[in-house]
Amino acid sequence: MIEVGPQRYRESFGRYYEEFVVGDVYEHRPGRTITETDNTWFTLLTMNTHPAHFDFEFAKKTEFKKPLVCSPLTVAIMTGQSVSDVSQKSVANLGWKEIRLLKPVFAGDTIYSETEVLEKRESGKRPEQGIVTIKTIGKNQHGEVVCDFVRVMLIWKRGFGPVDD
Repeated sequence: MIEVGPQRYRESFGRYYEEFVVGDVYEHRPGRTITETDNTWFTLLTMNTHPAHFDFEFAKKTEFKKPLVCSPLTVAIMTGQSVSDVSQKSVANLGWKEIRLLKPVFAGDTIYSETEVLEKRESGKRPEQGIVTIKTIGKNQHGEVVCDFVRVMLIWKRGFGPVDD
């Protein structure tokens, strides 16, 4: 929180470049339970028409016997869970890499995410910003890792950028 006046405080989210420490792990809460509606809407919004995501009769014929949550939805939820902690003060996402889908996710599963800081370095072209590389891991309600990915972000340094005005 930031004190903005006598007995008056403003919530503050995210971290400045200087606040990231390689090896630190941030647990993101709350978890997010995925519903059938979430999955159906996401498949419609993204035009992902694979019937394994929304056709129960088709899904019964697969090894999973029920519809799978569309994997980009899992990645999007995990990313969203981490924003208020690790990328609220970012300039931009520079990319995702090494996305791994390790276990299927189904409607009714709850995703909990955590992020480890892998690397940070000063930006060579932008002295008021730095580059932070993180790994986010998503686990279901049973503690099983369902997905992980590495994300690279450009982050404002303290005293720069449009944050916390």
